[in-house]
Amino acid sequence: MKQQISGFHTDDEGHWVAQLACGHNQHVRHDPPWMNRKWVTTEQGRQSMLDCLLNCKKCDENAAPDERP
Repeated sequence: MKQQISGFHTDDEGHWVAQLACGHNQHVRHDPPWMNRKWVTTEQGRQSMLDCLLNCKKCDENAAPDERP
């Protein structure tokens, strides 16, 4: 199910995590050649992705909302 990005935070290892409007979190990594998300590497890039949609597998599984920092 597609959900809007409502914010970002970093995890304990410093990886960027998108906060989705549904209450779930999803890692968003720039790890070429597997994941090409250069936008995650800058504040401006992350801000440009607010309100964009990501596929939330946790919604598809009816998972409970995630904890957030």
